[in-house]
Amino acid sequence: MTHGPAGSPPGVDVPGLTRWLEDAHPELAHAPLTATVIAGGRSNLTYRVDGARIPLVFRRPPLGHVLASAHDMHREHRIISALAGSAVPVPPAIAFVDDTEADRVTGTPFFVMALVEGRVLAHPSQNRHYRPAGLHHLGIELAQTLADLHAIDPASIGLADFGRPEGYLERQLRTWRRQYDASRSRELPRLDALQDALGDRMPASQRSGLVHGDYRLDNALVGDGDDGPRIAAILDWEMSTIGDPLVDLGMFGLYWTIADLPGALGPMPSAVDTSAGYPSFDELVDAYAAREGTSVPDLGWYRAFAAYKLAVIAEGIHLRWQAGETVGEGFDRIGALVDPLAGEGLTRLSSSTGRH
Repeated sequence: MTHGPAGSPPGVDVPGLTRWLEDAHPELAHAPLTATVIAGGRSNLTYRVDGARIPLVFRRPPLGHVLASAHDMHREHRIISALAGSAVPVPPAIAFVDDTEADRVTGTPFFVMALVEGRVLAHPSQNRHYRPAGLHHLGIELAQTLADLHAIDPASIGLADFGRPEGYLERQLRTWRRQYDASRSRELPRLDALQDALGDRMPASQRSGLVHGDYRLDNALVGDGDDGPRIAAILDWEMSTIGDPLVDLGMFGLYWTIADLPGALGPMPSAVDTSAGYPSFDELVDAYAAREGTSVPDLGWYRAFAAYKLAVIAEGIHLRWQAGETVGEGFDRIGALVDPLAGEGLTRLSSSTGRH
């Protein structure tokens, strides 16, 4: 299902969703539902659903990418369910449904969770809502929450089979090499050099644990606490698995400092601004290590790998933009970020001296 009936946003049959809720969760059914898209794109589509006894959030795979995303949809629901009651705040999961054959609601897998009130901080203008001390604490809390995630024994929450830690980094690099090969449309010597260097200098993983896969400020919901902003929930678990936790720290560092990359803030805006009060990334790593009670090894390879992954993603978007397959603003500038990202990765590799 791509377009729902009249009154339904693309991708969901709202009357069908109303009937499903009445049948599956009558304790939540109250009135005919309404759905509004609140996030969409390459990631799973997200809708706010009103009319039930509590506000709901509904997630389904991107339009036109059902088969590729079905597995990710189930994984996302599974880890959110497993993390309920843990030190990592997540939205309360309600149900996962494979609607592929029945086609009552989406014709795809989907899942439903309770709405968590909060704000996604994705632009510097949003920092005006908070005091500098509040933003500093928010950053530290985000780092501590990542440490809390990595401290969880997957088997203790029913996720022993959630991934294969052995050979994780090798598989990751192979996966992204394939993605890069599928996106090639021009010569990118620095990205090629970075890819080769990552393979040559791959570290041995020190440990394994749950990995979020895309950990950054704008994948968190920020709520209002008594003393300022707080992390209300961590979102977007579709890339989660069991692997090397330092991959999360590498990606966290890339996005935390993305404003330092020339030309990035147009197509890849970030709310992080140390002049507004946010801590430096070194402070975040220190807070992460203190929470874990361990020291964090050199992150140079992991930060370089994060830059490589984002460069490959950007090159794929650039290829689709050239083919006229993207809709929206900023896509025309994505391609210009690929070479600076490759340069950032090479710099991180060459300057690995033991600091973050």
